[in-house]
Amino acid sequence: MTTDPAPPLRRRVQWTFTDGLVLVGRELGRLRHAPGELVAALVFPAVMVVLFGYVFGSAIQVPDGGDYREYLMPGLFAMVTFSAWLGVMTRMASDAARGVMDRFRSMPMARWAVPFGQTGADLLTGLLMLTVMVGTGLLVGWQPHRGLTHTAQAFLLVIVLRYALSWAGVYVGLAVKNEQTADAMVPLGLPFTMLSNAFVPTDGMPGWLRFLADWNPVSALTAALRQLFGNPGAPSATAAWPLAHPVTAVLLWSATLLVIFIPLSLRAYTRKGR
Repeated sequence: MTTDPAPPLRRRVQWTFTDGLVLVGRELGRLRHAPGELVAALVFPAVMVVLFGYVFGSAIQVPDGGDYREYLMPGLFAMVTFSAWLGVMTRMASDAARGVMDRFRSMPMARWAVPFGQTGADLLTGLLMLTVMVGTGLLVGWQPHRGLTHTAQAFLLVIVLRYALSWAGVYVGLAVKNEQTADAMVPLGLPFTMLSNAFVPTDGMPGWLRFLADWNPVSALTAALRQLFGNPGAPSATAAWPLAHPVTAVLLWSATLLVIFIPLSLRAYTRKGR
């Protein structure tokens, strides 16, 4: 008696998942052979906590009072989350420029495993960075106040949005001409994260600038984390829609990014091999 073979779609999904896990291991192995890159990635969040918490904390007034470091930590979580696409972008551009993807295409592996492997590896390194930030935040006096369930929801929100952003990084990395162009785009991430409520309230900004900051997804994630953690600076019901409904806004941003960039990334990767 024989069993029916798995449907072609199911086999392709299993093949992609299996090969994707292999490429996740490849990315993690690359970091093991370049420990300086891993150390820098893990030290950066801790440095940001200390720098912003103690240098800026003495000069910035938190809305409705409260400790600035508790106000700051959700913003730093959001800032590090939005750096995800930059790292994936540069790695994809580097692999394409050095011919690594051409070698992958010559191997008997699932065509779509490479982008899935890159995003999966970024998710794991992101979890390490998040762990370092949580530990550093606890050391400087930050803590969540709304219990384990809300805290878990906050970190799950961070993970979901980071994964969605990593797909944007895959597409941009495949779209740029070379590694140098990708490196030149990295500084553009800083103004995007700074134009938000991550470090200072948006109330004192000019009207047009405040509009941009309030509708920035960085602000939505920051507001959602402050709300779920119970930290100072949670938005009022009269704030702009993304800040008044920040959890919903972050989920919508995540879904939109995935719907747009997964198909674009897979198509761009397929076209690169033609």
